Amino acid sequence: MVTRGQARPTLRDVAERAGVSVSTASLVFSGKGPVAEATGDRVRAAAAELGFTGPNPLASSLRQGRSGAIGVLVEGRLRMAFRDPFAIAVLDGLAEVLETVPTGMLLIGQPTGAGESVVPQLAPLALDAVVFSLCGPGENPAVEHLAARGIPMFSTGVPGDRRITQVRVDERAAGVAIAEHVRSLGHRRVAHVAMPMLPTSEAGPVPDAEVRPGEANVPSVGRLLGFRDVFGANAPAVQTGDGSSFEGGRIAGRALLDVPEDERPTAIVTQSDVIAAGVIVAAEELGLRVPDDLSVTGFDGVDLPWLPHRITTMDQRGREKGRILGTLVRKRLDGTRPRSVTQPVDLRVGTTTAPPA
Repeated sequence: MVTRGQARPTLRDVAERAGVSVSTASLVFSGKGPVAEATGDRVRAAAAELGFTGPNPLASSLRQGRSGAIGVLVEGRLRMAFRDPFAIAVLDGLAEVLETVPTGMLLIGQPTGAGESVVPQLAPLALDAVVFSLCGPGENPAVEHLAARGIPMFSTGVPGDRRITQVRVDERAAGVAIAEHVRSLGHRRVAHVAMPMLPTSEAGPVPDAEVRPGEANVPSVGRLLGFRDVFGANAPAVQTGDGSSFEGGRIAGRALLDVPEDERPTAIVTQSDVIAAGVIVAAEELGLRVPDDLSVTGFDGVDLPWLPHRITTMDQRGREKGRILGTLVRKRLDGTRPRSVTQPVDLRVGTTTAPPA
């Protein structure tokens, strides 16, 4: 056993004790090659006698030119990501592929409205790649820092920098598709509940200055533009102040629905299933029935088993999106330069939409 002050045993020490070559001992620990069972037992016994717990991971990473860690940037506080079922699905799919590399994920929260504060966090970290995993701003100060260090970057559409390999959704086209579904049911008095247009946006009506057509790749902007392509720029649109949250949807829903009946929308198109759930609960608190009195749509395609409705939504298959991201990362680590891809989305009609009463 290793005692205090004694040098840490090496793989060479184990090989000499077991009477095998260093390469054979290495194969035993890596499990990547055929080694006779008796030889493996002898190597493991020698390691136990010497107190050898395995190859030095730092030395191994230096030899391979890898750190063994993928940074995953999450906008806002990390606890918000773990409350969002779509975010969890994306991370689950990403982890599923990265486990086969193998490599680990390091989750890093990027404060909303203060994105530059993440750069000092990234500076001392050795990372093989960075993934921008969720909805975020169109521009991110971390991009220049990572590009200068030559760290490969991947994202789900934002930031929209050409140096980032993307798994995109045509946000505007998806917004048009779900708005057209609502219109085809006969709804004409329709409102929209969006995620924040900008990191600094506040809850309430969406200011025209914050809707920038050139940033249609940003989910909140693209989905709102798609809605307006169908219902016009004068259709009511409000945004939450805290991203894709249930409580943000509930507050926005009450603001749109707690008005005289002749002013109340007959349908509300939202930008996430979690926001849609908040709107549905707000409607029911006001005595409205979904979908009899109000139709509601979401976006993402997540399952909310606690909600007694199956939301009509645009399904972008979060777990599959994460797996695609992981595959792109794995290809880059293997030495190839994968291209950005556009992921299709599908309209999934549920129980929350119907023709207006």
